[in-house]
Amino acid sequence: MMIHEITSLVERHKDRKRVGRGRGSGLGKTSGRGHKGAKSRSGWSEKLAREGGQLAYFRRIPKRGFSNKNFATRFYVVNVRDLQKHFSDGEAVSPATLIDKGLVRDAALPVKILGCGELTRRLSVSAGQVSASAREKIEKAGGTIELSDKKSWTRPPSKKTERT
Repeated sequence: MMIHEITSLVERHKDRKRVGRGRGSGLGKTSGRGHKGAKSRSGWSEKLAREGGQLAYFRRIPKRGFSNKNFATRFYVVNVRDLQKHFSDGEAVSPATLIDKGLVRDAALPVKILGCGELTRRLSVSAGQVSASAREKIEKAGGTIELSDKKSWTRPPSKKTERT
């Protein structure tokens, strides 16, 4: 007998286990959950990395390397096309005016102007940074650019509470 002849006789899908349907089913009484304890009761679930009291794997392996992610400068990004849409000719563009127009949420981060889109209006732009393409488009339209001073990095305040 060949394997393809056997499989044609066998059904495709196995019936699901029907637990708690009496001793004769093989999964009666405790329904395959054993006796007592959290695992036998409903609502129990194990945390993903839990290893039953053994030191977790991610705590056993050595930590190596360093990341500069915490020191990266983040910006609110505004494109030249947004300036074209929201500002009229001769207007000043600053973080405060960008907040008023709804282009920037708040003054928590510096603003960076990017060069996506076209600009035909003469604007006076004050921002944290300006990309090369945005600088070219603003100056081509007859506008001026003023970069705000970079703040030097300082350590964020400690989260420890002071004891008195």
